[in-house]
Amino acid sequence: MNRTDIYQSPLTGRYASKEMQKIFSDDQKFSTWRKLWVALAKAEQRLGVKEITDEKIQELAEHIFDINYDVARAREREVRHDVMSHVYAYGVQCPKAAGIIHLGATSCFVTDNTDILNFYEALKLVKKRLLGVIKLLADLCYEHKGIATLGYTHFQPASPVTVGKREAIWLQNFMEDLEQLDFVISSLKLLGCRGATGTSSTFMDIFDGDEEKVKELDKIIAEEMGFDKVYPISGQTYTRNLDFRIISVLASINISAQKMAKDIRLQQHDKEIEEPFEKKQIGSSAMAYKRNPMRCERICSLSRYVIAQPAIAAATAVDQWDERTLDDSAVRRISNPEAFLATDAVLIITANIIDGLVVYNKVIEKRLAEELPFMATENIIMEAAKRGGNRQELHEHIRVHSMEAGKRVKLEGKENDLLARIAEDPIFGMTLEEVKEICNPNKLVGRAENQVVDYLTEYVYPVLDKNAEMVKDINKEVLV
Repeated sequence: MNRTDIYQSPLTGRYASKEMQKIFSDDQKFSTWRKLWVALAKAEQRLGVKEITDEKIQELAEHIFDINYDVARAREREVRHDVMSHVYAYGVQCPKAAGIIHLGATSCFVTDNTDILNFYEALKLVKKRLLGVIKLLADLCYEHKGIATLGYTHFQPASPVTVGKREAIWLQNFMEDLEQLDFVISSLKLLGCRGATGTSSTFMDIFDGDEEKVKELDKIIAEEMGFDKVYPISGQTYTRNLDFRIISVLASINISAQKMAKDIRLQQHDKEIEEPFEKKQIGSSAMAYKRNPMRCERICSLSRYVIAQPAIAAATAVDQWDERTLDDSAVRRISNPEAFLATDAVLIITANIIDGLVVYNKVIEKRLAEELPFMATENIIMEAAKRGGNRQELHEHIRVHSMEAGKRVKLEGKENDLLARIAEDPIFGMTLEEVKEICNPNKLVGRAENQVVDYLTEYVYPVLDKNAEMVKDINKEVLV
């Protein structure tokens, strides 16, 4: 139920998907705690702890999801410890098993392992969203691969590129993010069950000093929770360097999204491309005609938040004194989930923009035609030099003509007459038609179109084929 009398995060009320919100919900967290307690009990029973019976494990398994929050909250007000409050609440529901819940473990057994399990699910969802962006953007790149447009350096007109080539730069950023994301997912390990300082001393007592059983305990728990690896060394917690790696790859995805969004905002200013605009959408409360790039602006705003989060994760990682301190707890409850929620929102908006991006070819052609005479000067010099001209002299003549044509455009508001000036200068030895032919934009974009095709064929399509199951229903899965 949406409360209106207290603050609620815009990430949950406005931006992130229900799917991502569920991963970081209380139900998900506390039911995972209980799954871990069941896994621990099963492992201890399997390794010979006689007081853990099938009946007790069955009782625990029956109450994984019906969490008695009221009991846990009341208990926490008394003992000021969330894990022990939930141990107590679980025991109230499972009186036969109450004595063996959390046997030998410390709080981080449930809190840290749950974080890793939730990160795994959240990273997979991020991957699905990112693959959706990549698929939609790849289609766009191919569609626009041959549309010549002004290139920009320093946001000043430069040699022409193609719309698809510019989009391929965005795509390449996202592809590299995917590569890093896959690495982070593949490197995830559970903490295991190591006790207060990571030495497994309590389990050495439980298993009468049998180290092989203590080592086997971690393996059994990991397998029960769907993992095949645990950290070989730990303090009480898993290394908080992991949080930094996870948040950093989320930040990188947001950097890529913001780069794309800012490029679109710049081009929308020039009316060359435009993000989707709904039929009844209002662009401005004051200026009814406006079509503001609000989706791109939202990406820039939300991504700014995520891009700042690695600094928090780094500060937390370096401040974990010896085997642990508790100053990581409160900030991680906020920073880690919200980095995922914001990234989820950014990728959904990114996919929405790409899916509905509008390209105004006539505006692009007009702007290109206005600047092409300047863009083609090097090509004209090279052609004239092939015909026997002196490159230095040609360069000086074209520089003078360019300055005069520029004054005509900027000071007098007249059309660019640079090409006519060049054709009339005998040093170049060309007719106006020959000069105009050199200015054909398709001759000035170099390998742009084929660069796009090569990149898609050699790099992008194989990745999409490899992940075909995740991208087969992309419009349904991504554009929520």
